[in-house]
Amino acid sequence: MTAPRILVIDDEKNFARSLVFGLQEEGMEAEATFGGAAGLDAVTDQSPDLILLDLRLPDMDGMEVLEQLTRDYPELPVVMISAHGDTRAAVQAVKAGASDYLTKPFALDEVVHLIETSTRRARMRSELDYHRQRLTPPSGLVGDSAPMKALWETVERVAGSSAARILLQGESGTGKALVARGIHAQSPRAHEAFVEINCAALPEQLIEAELFGAEKGAYTGAHQKRVGLVSLADRGTLFLDEVGELPLALQAKLLHFLENGDYRPVGASRSLSADVRVIAATNRALDAEVREGRFREDLYFRLNVIEIDIPPLRERAGDVEALLRELTLRQAETEGCDPVGFSETALDLLTRYRWPGHVRELKNVVERLTILYPGSVIEPGQLPVEIRDSEPRSDALGQQLDRTERQIVLDALNAAGGRKGDAATRLGISRHALKRRMQRLGLT
Repeated sequence: MTAPRILVIDDEKNFARSLVFGLQEEGMEAEATFGGAAGLDAVTDQSPDLILLDLRLPDMDGMEVLEQLTRDYPELPVVMISAHGDTRAAVQAVKAGASDYLTKPFALDEVVHLIETSTRRARMRSELDYHRQRLTPPSGLVGDSAPMKALWETVERVAGSSAARILLQGESGTGKALVARGIHAQSPRAHEAFVEINCAALPEQLIEAELFGAEKGAYTGAHQKRVGLVSLADRGTLFLDEVGELPLALQAKLLHFLENGDYRPVGASRSLSADVRVIAATNRALDAEVREGRFREDLYFRLNVIEIDIPPLRERAGDVEALLRELTLRQAETEGCDPVGFSETALDLLTRYRWPGHVRELKNVVERLTILYPGSVIEPGQLPVEIRDSEPRSDALGQQLDRTERQIVLDALNAAGGRKGDAATRLGISRHALKRRMQRLGLT
């Protein structure tokens, strides 16, 4: 990591020069200017990583300089320096966009610690933005495996339609809500409301009122008029999560709305209409539910104009590493600490684990590790016991699977002329993931 570049803007020349010398002794690059206008010019010329800005300057007020810096360089950390007694002004500067403040006199180790903290946070934000841009497609999903690439392509194709109904199929925790939001964000309805309802989270007697609204006094406890989610989603998108949990009586009313665009709030004497795109999701096999008589066949076909299957994490193990990069940076930003890393052995365990809770479980693991071991390199002993104890299979089926995987990797390497990067691309995994597989399978 390169030494941070620090710009000191302070009119007390002896103090500024002494501070610059001290920072240089600490291994940092540091320069000083002695006025507001000169400081603003120096920012353009030097591209510093952090600015130490005095509140009192001869040609400009320090707050004016701060205002220009936060406007023109919003990602640049600015630490305000105030004289004793100016603490209130320094706090106001932080509210106006400064990252922190120091009160004179201060010790060198105090300012060094503050610089390290501020530049680390700025670097984390920058890295997070970079990884989001590089790894995250428009739908907000992470991963470059073949199943995920196919999913992104499908999302981009169907999002252009403003009316086609979509049924998302996938196990709980695979990211169905994230896909629905991604479709909405790329659709012609993107600037209108995205309204979500979990059909399994409400009592049966309240779902209809939540969905279509209710008049005051329509049922016990209805002390005021309720606006339904269908009305709130007018001209936007309505996401029905766990749609397979809808009771049969309400399924008929939902079908009527999908066919005609009108609905009647509970207790109302007249119908209303709404223009809504409906995206539904389920972790059930709705075709089986239809055969068992628990889900209406006509509603199933109305919802299932376009079906999208969300792959479980166990079928895209090559995405675990990319997901870890994204989630560790995001969680570190939330906690205000350095992100955790992973040793090769721990990363191999995380990649091989079958993740019954899918991405949701992976996110919970990252949150736990970041809180317990901030900034550490995680070793196998620090992983949850269910991951730590997931030893490689030694039974006949496991050996057969290993032989099959070995042959697939060999075929990819042969087709790529031995080039690991090309072979990894063919397999839909990262080069590092391929390297770990080769080590585990005894391939050189």
